Amino acid sequence: MSLLRVRLAAAVAVLAVVAFALAADAYNLTKPGSVITYDRRSLMVDGRRELFFSGSIHYPRSPYHAWGDLISRAKEGGLNVIESYVFWNVHEPEMGVYNFEGRYDMIKFFKLIQEHDMFAMVRIGPFVQAEWNHGGLPYWLREVPDIIFRTDNEPFKKLMQKFVTLIVNKLKDAKLFASQGGPIILAQIENEYQHMEAAFKQNGTRYIEWAAKMAISTGTGVPWIMCKQIKAPHEVIPTCNGRHCGDTWPGPTDKDKPLLWTENWTAQYRVFGDPPSQRSAEDIAFAVSRFFSVGGTMVNYYMYHGGTNFGRTGASFVMPRYYDEAPLDEFGMYKEPKWGHLRDLHQALRLCKKALLWGKLSTQPLGKLYEARLFEIPDKKVCVAFLSNHNTKEDGTVTFRGQKYFVPRRSVSILGDCKTVVFSTQHVNSQHNQRTFHFTDQTVQNNVWEMYTEGDTVPTYKLTTVRTEKPLEAFNMTKDKTDYLWYTTSFKLDPEDLPFRHDIVPVMEVSSHGHALVLYVNGKYVGTGHGTKINKAFTLEKPVQVKVGINHVSILSSTLGMQDSGAYLEHRQAGVHSVTIQGLNTGTMDLSNNGWGHIVGLEGERKQAQTEKGGDVQWLPAVFDKPLTWYRRRFDMPSGEDPVVIDLNPMGKGMIFVNGEGLGRYWSSYKHALGRPSQYLYHVPRCFLKPTGNVLTLFEEEGGKADAIMVLTVKRDNICSFISENNPGHVRSWERKDSQLVAVSNDLKPRAVLSCPEKKTIQQVVFASYGNPLGICGNYTVGNCHTPKAKELVEKACVGKRSCELVVSHEVYGGDINCPGTTATLAVQAKCSKRQRTAEQ
Repeated sequence: MSLLRVRLAAAVAVLAVVAFALAADAYNLTKPGSVITYDRRSLMVDGRRELFFSGSIHYPRSPYHAWGDLISRAKEGGLNVIESYVFWNVHEPEMGVYNFEGRYDMIKFFKLIQEHDMFAMVRIGPFVQAEWNHGGLPYWLREVPDIIFRTDNEPFKKLMQKFVTLIVNKLKDAKLFASQGGPIILAQIENEYQHMEAAFKQNGTRYIEWAAKMAISTGTGVPWIMCKQIKAPHEVIPTCNGRHCGDTWPGPTDKDKPLLWTENWTAQYRVFGDPPSQRSAEDIAFAVSRFFSVGGTMVNYYMYHGGTNFGRTGASFVMPRYYDEAPLDEFGMYKEPKWGHLRDLHQALRLCKKALLWGKLSTQPLGKLYEARLFEIPDKKVCVAFLSNHNTKEDGTVTFRGQKYFVPRRSVSILGDCKTVVFSTQHVNSQHNQRTFHFTDQTVQNNVWEMYTEGDTVPTYKLTTVRTEKPLEAFNMTKDKTDYLWYTTSFKLDPEDLPFRHDIVPVMEVSSHGHALVLYVNGKYVGTGHGTKINKAFTLEKPVQVKVGINHVSILSSTLGMQDSGAYLEHRQAGVHSVTIQGLNTGTMDLSNNGWGHIVGLEGERKQAQTEKGGDVQWLPAVFDKPLTWYRRRFDMPSGEDPVVIDLNPMGKGMIFVNGEGLGRYWSSYKHALGRPSQYLYHVPRCFLKPTGNVLTLFEEEGGKADAIMVLTVKRDNICSFISENNPGHVRSWERKDSQLVAVSNDLKPRAVLSCPEKKTIQQVVFASYGNPLGICGNYTVGNCHTPKAKELVEKACVGKRSCELVVSHEVYGGDINCPGTTATLAVQAKCSKRQRTAEQ
């Protein structure tokens, strides 16, 4: 019998003694020598079952200065676990060369989690996908002889085991596993291998068996998991990945393993060319409630804070802004109501913890697409019910245990004692907020630009040293050190080659495996072309001016990250592969085997133009709208503490740096279907800035108006509430005493709570209406049942305070509950700001 199974048996015996002594809100943090085990119901800490609410925060995607605040806000949101991948290619960028400094300080990150009295989950992979460059695999793996990634291949397995062992040992040395008294209760090996196993067939099955055994052999003392793997070998726990694991995933086939959800997507990651997308707080809460109603006891929000793909760390076509729609947005600010609604859900589920962890599960149909799922301990009079409505267009009323309950469309109502609704996924009682961007004086102060252009003297074939008959594959040339590779060739035309007719112009056709290119002929800019996330390969066709004699073709090919998923990643290609000229009098000229020269990277990169000091280049007064040009200016840090962003809407495509720190790739010229760039606002963490003299540098590929770039700050100072009198009371209205659900007060009416960000107070009530208001936060309108005195009452209760609480009742606001069309809703929008000090103060 395995060690984990032995511990499991021992834990079951302990349960009878300690089970009902658990406090409803305790996180049960580990102590030295804690044993993490599991049964079908949950993970267990020293034999005690627990509910786990986890959030993904990836340490390389935020400056280390921000980690503490992010973890603290996650805990405030009701989480007791923080999850992160480990990123092989940042920790071992060259074979045997390691980096665990700055925002790659993995040990510091997990120690901060422990300092916040939270658990941790480490997903080592070391393939992680994660929309991260090359899925986290370092480029140099591609150059290992005979290697095939992620299959039964000895070169890959040897290097994978070496890295996994290195990471485990570093975590052990820091005593970060729960078995040592640390916060880490779960570790993950591999990632989303299910479809890969099908691709590699028997080699895939042998590999995943090997990976499981290898992981277990490292002796972490905590269980291992495999995400999105139906049949995880040995003691490894398979987990779910997706949006609705409570309805789409049957759980592990081994009935001794718990139902764990390692990726509940809080939004959708976005790539250049994507329109805006979102996932509502109500839908996430519905999915989590469904998962816990079928016996799940751990959910991980992917992402809880997405952060930024700084520099060149994003996978192919992935934008720097990552999961900005998460409960904590790219800047670490509360995104409401998502953050608050999920916090309330966690509190509701904790009220039901005893029933969820030890109650008997049963299901009761309540009508077509309606059902009740119960967890009950009859002798303890402990019960929780989940009333579900799966209709997407129909609200309904159901009868459960002799009582009628209104259940909105596509929602779950949680009855904390099988009688009282303590939470409804469709009824949001938390506040809303609106994010706004604000012009700063730094936009126009010292708005003086310099430039260094590479487009006036593009390289030609005679300047190259790497020459081959055909164009070479880009990744093998750049080795992931740069996005850029020059391709050059020359060809001769005789007078009889040129078209005799003046209305015919030769057309050059450049075919590329991806991802984008800029074409020059005879030193003149011709145009640009690019692929997409789905179709990376593309062909650029442009009319060109050629001449009698020697003609020069110069093509700057660029990539936007390496692909992060799929079989045979080591063979993925990019760059130019064929070039032809059509429309010549003598027919089509194929230049594909003409002899090609190559230059890796940009001259400005070699001379370090992106650094704070500007490198060894000659900076000149700027001329705008020039392709292949470096631009830079200086600016001071905006006052205050609000996050800082750079608005790159006037630019084309390229890279952005502040004080030498890469903020990511930009591509403002690539418009999505709604006619806007997918991203044009770029986060500049304040820890990257100095009080004065910050250097903003861009490399612009296509041409843009750098002098129109704006420096902005970000606020979430517009706070709102939109709550109906028909909503259940706030989950804070109840608590557990002696295992029973009791009301905290006699008044269980729903309440609107408005709360400003730290150091700010409510200075103005912009809108207030009771009746049937419409709209969203920042754009409310009154309905025909509007009560005029609502604004006056709200102002009296809230202005000058950091937070206020408003009872939602027609009696308070003089509303007519019989008004035709009323929804008995209170809508409020308030404006927060720092109080202005007067001269007397």
